[in-house]
Parts: sequence; C-alpha cells; structure tokens
Amino acid sequence: MSIIAELKSRRAIRDYIEKDVEDEKIKALLEAAVWAPNDRMREPWSFYVIKGEAKVRYETLAADYLQERFPTKPHLVESSLKVLTNTPVHIVVTSDIVPGDEEASKDNEYAVCCAIHSMWLAAKELGLGFVWRTRGVGLVHDERMHKFIGSPENKKIIGNIFIGYPNQESIQKMKTPARTPSEEKTVWL
Repeated sequence: MSIIAELKSRRAIRDYIEKDVEDEKIKALLEAAVWAPNDRMREPWSFYVIKGEAKVRYETLAADYLQERFPTKPHLVESSLKVLTNTPVHIVVTSDIVPGDEEASKDNEYAVCCAIHSMWLAAKELGLGFVWRTRGVGLVHDERMHKFIGSPENKKIIGNIFIGYPNQESIQKMKTPARTPSEEKTVWL
C-alpha cells in the first residue's frame, strides 16, 4: 500500500448499501483518529456515535431542520433525508475549546481535522464509505446538534461523519476528480 496512492484514491462516499457497520470497525476508526498529531498532546477530540434508536431521533431532528430551512423545496428535503436514512452510522466529532486561549482552541480544531482525515483513510482500508459533513444535513452549525449530543461544555462541533458500506454501482459511476497541480499552488521562497 502506498500512502500517496491511498490519498489520491480517497473519495467522499454518499451512497451506502443496507448493512450495519460492525462496532469493531467503528472502534477501529476511532482508534485511528486518536493517533492524529495534536499540539501539546491535548488530544482535543470527542466522538459521539449515532446509530440505532439515536439515529432515528437524529433523523427527526434533521427533518425539522431541513423543513425549516427549505420550506419551499420539498424535493431537496426529501433527498437530504434519504441520505440520512440510508447512512448506517453517524459520528459527530468535537474539538475542545480552551477557555481564554483562542490560539490553543484553534490548534485543537486543526488536530481534530487531522483525526477526521485519519478516520477517512482507515475507513477505506476497512471497506467502508465515508463522508465528512461540515454543514447542512450534518447540522454542524446548528445549536440543536449540540443539544442532541448532550450539550457538552467547551466543545465545538467540527463535523458529522457519515459511514456505511459503499454502494458499488455508485462508486463505479464516480468520476476521477481533477486537482490543480501543486506547482500552480506553490511558491518556493
């Protein structure tokens, strides 16, 4: 396995088959996350796994959110809810806020982003699809999500991870994304 090849083949997978994700695989993703680099070894991440009955409650919360946000777009609401109901597992990831230390809090956010990316790469190895949602259906910026996970103090939601076994037909239809060559984005000083 080449790390560079794995990075280049990483994709946001949004279509899943109807199959539960085993707890052992979820734990493996979480274990990969905690090995991410982090400033002063603060380990600033927390994970909130949503499945089963909690997932049903989350879908209700999301339905209310979507209907409020898009009252004149029922097709958008319906398609967004379908994504939620077809996703077996969600993991809300938070970053610790260090009271009175904005710089440390920002460093923590960066570390949590690294943790999420580590999970993304591990998911591929485990045969799982993965997408990191930072707004919208992920409810990342909505206070209701913060309450849903228990209103933890001094935590900022960084993302909602959607995980499941990929629908192979959807993967075959995916186009290889184009990237701007690094030379066009680099200044050598």
